Parts: sequence; structure tokens; C-alpha cells
Amino acid sequence: MERWVLAISGASGAPYGLRVLEELARSGRELHVVISTTGFEIIRDETGRDFGAESDEAVQEKLRSGFQTENLYYYSSYNLAAPISSGSFKTEGMFVVPCSMKTLASIANGYADNLVSRAADVVIKEGRKLILSPREMPFSAIHLENMLKLSRLGVVIAPPAPAFYHGAKTVEDLVNFVAGKLLDSAGIPNTLYQRWAG
Repeated sequence: MERWVLAISGASGAPYGLRVLEELARSGRELHVVISTTGFEIIRDETGRDFGAESDEAVQEKLRSGFQTENLYYYSSYNLAAPISSGSFKTEGMFVVPCSMKTLASIANGYADNLVSRAADVVIKEGRKLILSPREMPFSAIHLENMLKLSRLGVVIAPPAPAFYHGAKTVEDLVNFVAGKLLDSAGIPNTLYQRWAG
């Protein structure tokens, strides 16, 4: 069974992260999920869904129930003893959707002060797939330099920039397009959007 890490950091764009999570869960893959403290707040503000709870176990149960999978494991962003903080824990790779500029900077500079940046650091050092969806606009030169540094290491930088050629009519269509492109970047088959046929 494929095993993937998904992190949702504290940037606007929570629907993108949840849609990627939903598709990975639907496909039966094993998921290891980290949501930052601010990430929980933004999920609630942008989607109305509340996955916060008193304990990590309770959060995990909410996520399993919400995405109808038993193959999901949740870890607090403060839990540096989690399995995904070690290179010996094998995964196919990791998504950070959305990726805040703080998270981008910590990953780009190897500052693994929380589980999101530590797990990303592990993915980079082990040569696995890392897909970051940086959510900011406009980008400053600092943001662009951090992205360039990571891109040169093989990290996929995929900002959530929706297209319109597929005949999008709803916000959900736009979210599905971005989520589909993110999954494409990891080599994960999906039918979330209508592909360009010329």
C-alpha cells in the first residue's frame, strides 16, 4: 500500500488541502496527516469543518470519520517523535497544501522546528517526492528565492493557480483542478478535472 504524508499549514487555501486529502483517502492509500494550529482555524473559517479536538486521538477519529477511511494517522505539529520524522519510516512522499511562507522558509533553510518542516526535511534528504503549494500573492523576492532553492533540490513548487480551459463553472471545479494538478505532480492518477485535448 502506498503511504503518503499530507500537511496543511496556516495559509489560506484549506479547501485545496482537504480535497487532496479526500482523493487520497478515497483511493485507499495510507495517509499520515499533520495540521498546524493555525491550519485548524483556517479550515474552520474557510470550509465550516471543525477537526479540532482535545487530543490527537480525537482529531484522528474526526478525520477518519470525515474522510471515511481507517488508513489515516494524525500527528500534532509539535510531535517530533512521530514516525514521519524519521527517514527509516518509508513513504512515497509528502504534500504541503497549502504551504504558508513561514513553512516554505523553514523547509528551504532546514529549520525543522515542527513536524511539518521536519517531515519535509526527511523527504528531501531521502530523495522522495515533495510537493509544496505555496499560497501567497504577490510573491516577494525572498519567497521566490526560497522556492528556487527548493526547486533546484527537486521539490515540486505548485502554487494553487486554477485554470479555466476545462470549462469551470463553480468554485468546486476550480478546487478540483488544483487538487488534480497537485496529484498529477506526485504521479497519482485522478479524474478531478477535464484534461486539455486540443
